[in-house]
Amino acid sequence: MEEIYYFCGMNEEVRETFHSAEYDEYYDALDARVKAKYDYVETIIKTQYVVNKKFVKNLEGTEFYEVRISVGTNEYRTIIFAVDTASFTESKRVLFLNSFLKKGTKQYKGEIATARQILNKYI
Repeated sequence: MEEIYYFCGMNEEVRETFHSAEYDEYYDALDARVKAKYDYVETIIKTQYVVNKKFVKNLEGTEFYEVRISVGTNEYRTIIFAVDTASFTESKRVLFLNSFLKKGTKQYKGEIATARQILNKYI
């Protein structure tokens, strides 16, 4: 797989990623197809300064961003935090906090509250 990244200009990391225990628990329970997509998007996050909003988007009114994974008709989301700056684009370290299968916009309030609780364990 390293060869593919090399040819795509994705061989150097611009960002380091860290995972909360909650994220790892969620990830471990996913099937192989979804894990592969998560791995692909995490590689983009690690190797690209500017990441398309298709993959990472700011959660308006919060200090968080969301990683967006689409597999079939399912929409997976992971709330992340830029550790060393207020801007994801400028960050060198990103913490993956919690993940969920998106069912609607109303669930974001609870997921953001969960992300804050997890983040408080690390600060």
